[in-house]
Amino acid sequence: MSKKAEQCVTMEASARSGALMGRFDHALDPKKRFTIPSEWRAVMGNPAYVYVIADPVERCLDLVPVAEMDSRLEKLREKALFDPASNRVLQIIGANSEMPSLDSQGRIRISDKLLQFANLTTTVAMLGSVRMVKLWDPAALAPAETVDQAALASALAEVGF
Repeated sequence: MSKKAEQCVTMEASARSGALMGRFDHALDPKKRFTIPSEWRAVMGNPAYVYVIADPVERCLDLVPVAEMDSRLEKLREKALFDPASNRVLQIIGANSEMPSLDSQGRIRISDKLLQFANLTTTVAMLGSVRMVKLWDPAALAPAETVDQAALASALAEVGF
């Protein structure tokens, strides 16, 4: 089976399961846009926009579907409107994230500030992370053709999978 056919099988399975899985490397076009795979868009409900936030731990970006982010933000919205602690948190989240629109071909344009943070200059490695998509500089990752079995075993054990 060709690499392209394997990606299609992975993407179709992800769409059926409601999970964002797989890896796709995509070049930034001259306008610094890249395309979110159509099957991932289907899993996310074909949104008009997505949330992108700087990852708080690693030098990558997190592309978060609307439903996932909205459920988390709802908890913060329950706080008093002028609660200083909540407002500080919301301001920090707002300053380090954005809501890029998807065009008719599923492309998004992330701000230069966030692209620079994650060192995304020519290519974006999109890693499905079940609930969201991690956007990485491919140079920061192992080659797409490799499987780190030890890391997989450790991760599965850590969450009791």
